[in-house]
Amino acid sequence: MQLIYSLMSFLKQKKGTPRVLFITSEAAPFVKAGGLGEVMFSLPRALRTLGYDVRLMLPLYAGVNKNDYVLEMEYEGLSVPTDSTEENQPDRLLCNVKKFVSSDDLEDAPVFTYFLENEEYYEKRANVYGYADDAVRWALLSRGTLEYFRNSSDWIPDVIVSSDWQTGFVPNYLRTTYKDDPRLNKIASLFSIHNLYYQGMFNHHFVNEMDFDDGQSPIPSFFNPRLLKINMMRRGIMYADVINTVSENYAKEILTSQYGELLDDLLKERRPRIYGVLNGLDYKTINPEVDTFLVKTYNKSHLDDRVLNKIELQKRFGLPPDEKKFVLSIVSRLDEQKGFDLLFSVMDSVLKELRFQLVVLGSGDARYMGFFKGLEERFPRQVATHLTFDTELPHIIRGGSDAVLIPSKFEPSGLTQMEAMRYGAVPIVRRTGGLADTVEDYNPNTNEGTGFVFDEFDSLAMTITITRALENYGHKRVWAGIQKRGMEKDFSWENSAKKYADLFKKALEFRRREREELK
Repeated sequence: MQLIYSLMSFLKQKKGTPRVLFITSEAAPFVKAGGLGEVMFSLPRALRTLGYDVRLMLPLYAGVNKNDYVLEMEYEGLSVPTDSTEENQPDRLLCNVKKFVSSDDLEDAPVFTYFLENEEYYEKRANVYGYADDAVRWALLSRGTLEYFRNSSDWIPDVIVSSDWQTGFVPNYLRTTYKDDPRLNKIASLFSIHNLYYQGMFNHHFVNEMDFDDGQSPIPSFFNPRLLKINMMRRGIMYADVINTVSENYAKEILTSQYGELLDDLLKERRPRIYGVLNGLDYKTINPEVDTFLVKTYNKSHLDDRVLNKIELQKRFGLPPDEKKFVLSIVSRLDEQKGFDLLFSVMDSVLKELRFQLVVLGSGDARYMGFFKGLEERFPRQVATHLTFDTELPHIIRGGSDAVLIPSKFEPSGLTQMEAMRYGAVPIVRRTGGLADTVEDYNPNTNEGTGFVFDEFDSLAMTITITRALENYGHKRVWAGIQKRGMEKDFSWENSAKKYADLFKKALEFRRREREELK
């Protein structure tokens, strides 16, 4: 079966395209804990459509449904070095590699996926993240993947893409431990930064001199306590052939001390190899014309049909139904990054003066959840919340709210604003990261723009921008124009996948040059 699939992939692969492997801690539909899981589903499929032979590698967690996805044994008894020299610690861990072979008949099926199987570190764990030995789990994933391809003979990638700190060891191992391996030393590495804030098993803002990791020392053994202090994000940046972030603006922001999370000096050194590629949307599932969660589907030519979804939204949240009332929504993880501190000092006054309705969907930090719950209690006819995870309500909110508020402190890419525009909900955002790349501030003089944007992380700036949106909402033709321009934007994965294809070529060229220099 493997030989047949490899032959089919070779025949279908577009001439000149490299073989690409994504190593990731999560990927839908197998396991998804956040936005990374969705990216690791959609981006590889978009690359497959462009003619790439692209595959995934992720751990075989207990949560992977083996009834829904038939897995075959690919490599049994993979011996993964731990680099331990202690007598009471194993110098190797045994794993298996299993595979899910995607059906070419199913357009929406995930790509060919490998699973690293280990009972202790993956199958006995109920969650993807959050364990005291997570550093070991990610080191095992990185080292185990490379050991598999070092010993496998059927398929080997030309480019490996690793994402965020969990797989930051992959470029490090490639350029150090396996630098002389004839099967691995030609592989180019691309390190993708989805959020620079998270760098390892510690808070990088509070690291003493003794614990600081400069990235130059060898990666410790799996069982060395020092492993918990290693900055995997730093090492991914240091050793990768190419680094990318999930928006062009974020690629520029992280070079500054404000957004660089103490890595800005290193990032400046590696500036020639840093690029930004915006995350995309799955336009088949994020589509108001076919969304089965909506009470009325619609498109940009029938925006009046949205009013039925608005009434449904108000009913779902227990607010007085009123098709003329401005409905502002928040759909978000509730934490400091998302900028909700800006609401604390002004929201009571804003609600009293502007009289709009606010719906909030999200969960997270207790202080934000408490704040929104308090607003709901003080303004029961204007504010309604749902502070737990829900899969259906985001669709109804996108389809029924007039605008969505995203006042982020920083935002590497952001999907909420793109999803909102796709459904005709106008974004009100702070100009940062991917928000700056995707939302154009409305200009009444030229009648251009897709949303409302403010620059400073400031409560007054946000309040003025909400007021601007509400004033323009009163002009039906103006508002419809903003909606339509947003709905016409193309944030599809196809565009982003083409830009990733260019990065693969750059990574391979950097790798080729470095190998030539070492000869």
